Amino acid sequence: MSIHHSADIHPSAVIEEGASIGAGSKIGPFCWIGPSVQLAQNVSCASHVVIKGQTKIGSDSKIFSFAVIGEIPQDLKFNGENTALVIGQRNTIREHVTINLGTQGGGGLTSIGDDCLFMAGCHIAHDARLSDRIIIVNSAAIAGHVVIEDDVIVGGLCGVHQFVRLGKGAIVGAVTMVANDVIPYGLVQGPRGQLDGLNLVGLKRRGVDRVDITSLRAAFQMLAQGEGAFQDRAKRLGEETDSAYVQEIVDFVMGDSGRSFLTPG
Repeated sequence: MSIHHSADIHPSAVIEEGASIGAGSKIGPFCWIGPSVQLAQNVSCASHVVIKGQTKIGSDSKIFSFAVIGEIPQDLKFNGENTALVIGQRNTIREHVTINLGTQGGGGLTSIGDDCLFMAGCHIAHDARLSDRIIIVNSAAIAGHVVIEDDVIVGGLCGVHQFVRLGKGAIVGAVTMVANDVIPYGLVQGPRGQLDGLNLVGLKRRGVDRVDITSLRAAFQMLAQGEGAFQDRAKRLGEETDSAYVQEIVDFVMGDSGRSFLTPG
């Protein structure tokens, strides 16, 4: 067991032999830290946090009460294989969030980038791969093998189907079921998610130039109304565009996927 001398461990917390607790970290009352857990510096755990499995959590992350991190997958095929969960820096994990280990069949790793916010009660399943600056709102459920790129927002009470990809900068409205891939910067809403436009609010908040937003809007219209299949339209966009943002959509659509796409209505 490696506990830095500057770490603040409440007497009621259980730190199992083999765990690593970094400098300045704080472990609150009645927490349980498993033997293969590695916490970097300045990680804070409020009361009643459970962290198990081969789990690494990056520096300056904050975990709130009753979160369960690194528990085994909710996958009946899982048979105790040695799999992992890696969480980056400066993440905020609120009350009752659950994040599971990976599975052997899915690559053995659940991974989360930096600067994400997981609001109360949301779930991140096995083998999901989340990038940076993602917000998962209260009680949303991210299924196994989902890929979420940078700057995505998933609204409250949403469900994201296994193997779905959410492209960079997309936004999913509340109480939406997403069963197919969402293009970068897409706006998805409705009980059964439909691609209704672009995440214009998010683009403007990030200071994207008006010229690029205009190019994205034109690209969306071509994807919605152009001739041929959805991927054919995307391929033509790639041949015609000089916008890096539009090219991100093209690369996403032409990339490898186990799902079809949400297409404009």
